[in-house]
Amino acid sequence: MNYSETTQWLFSQLPLYQNVGKSAYKADLSQTLKLAKQLNHPEHQFKSIHVGGTNGKGSTAHMLASVLQEAGYKVGLYTSPHLKDYRERIRINGATISEDFVVDFVAHNKSFFETNALSFFEMSVGMAFAYFADEQVDIAVVEVGLGGRLDSTNILNSEVSVITNIGLDHTQFLGTTLEAIAGEKAGIIKPNTPIVIGETQLETEVVFRTKATKEQAPIYFADQRIETTPPTSLKGAYQIHNVRTVLQTIEILNSGAFPIPTEAVQQGLLKVTENTGLRGRWEVLGSFPTIICDTAHNREGLSLVFKQLLTKKFQHLHVVLGMVNDKDILSLLELFPKEAQYYFCKPNVPRGLEASELAQIFTEHGFEGSVYRSVKDALKAAKQSASHDDLIYVGGSTFVVAEII
Repeated sequence: MNYSETTQWLFSQLPLYQNVGKSAYKADLSQTLKLAKQLNHPEHQFKSIHVGGTNGKGSTAHMLASVLQEAGYKVGLYTSPHLKDYRERIRINGATISEDFVVDFVAHNKSFFETNALSFFEMSVGMAFAYFADEQVDIAVVEVGLGGRLDSTNILNSEVSVITNIGLDHTQFLGTTLEAIAGEKAGIIKPNTPIVIGETQLETEVVFRTKATKEQAPIYFADQRIETTPPTSLKGAYQIHNVRTVLQTIEILNSGAFPIPTEAVQQGLLKVTENTGLRGRWEVLGSFPTIICDTAHNREGLSLVFKQLLTKKFQHLHVVLGMVNDKDILSLLELFPKEAQYYFCKPNVPRGLEASELAQIFTEHGFEGSVYRSVKDALKAAKQSASHDDLIYVGGSTFVVAEII
């Protein structure tokens, strides 16, 4: 198989969470451990930082990787999902994994994958860890895929673990309360390994402190310790929480085996996109009218995005909106401004919610908008309707943003 055929096989051979949802979720690490053994345990061959949480874990992971890169280290970065190309998930110093490595890795292990019915995510984690080991990275920043305790990445023994915050997302897997979700996320807290919590929350603080005590893991709440933050190239106002989390994590690394000069911190935060290729976080795509996209897709993320949107000066607001079909949309409606004009669309994944269904829910609750055949058609219509001084926002799902950047 060539690269295109290989990635198509990866996407279609077994259930893929981002496409089909719950049926792709495996609440067990036995398959990952079996794969790690098959690959000669690459997870033991490099140092790592493990980053979990509900919102901000991707931005936090990219910022950490950028800072470490500026400090002169060879830095692996594993994140998910990708926006355009599968290889975005696996990078070293910002450069994506080679097509040849992806092809060869799958070809070499394909019979093992099929015999053991490994999931897309398990295969991807195995590939990332094998690549980082082969390339002898100094350290890898690894983002949790879903949850923490039972996530495939949780075979790592990291230098430091990070949990950004806790919100009500993926409740069908992780629980329906903040406490329950925190319990799952806390699964990445390891014995005698520092844990950084990005944001102190009343419902979850005791969960993390209890788990940290049990594991004899030093615990640091970044928002209680970090007061001043340097600027970052990521423009979302919500990034200040992630910057605090990064600074606390850097402070821990600095006291250990990874010295990081102040200048590297400053430059790393200013060059996140340049160093790591991060996109889709409060990204400005155009001017006159202003076009902004953001991958926020749950209550906490969308709340922060719309709070910032409504501080902008504009004549009219146009919202290009698509979602996946497992969202509790009724609970999100209050976050959306009713004075905006909506352009409803379906992200092009099987899990995408039909635009007509999304529109029906919104219009029944007093919102105005129209249905479009695709995300691109919706954005085209918004551009045609918007005046020079208007603002167009594109979001609701990572997959909506992926189609227009």
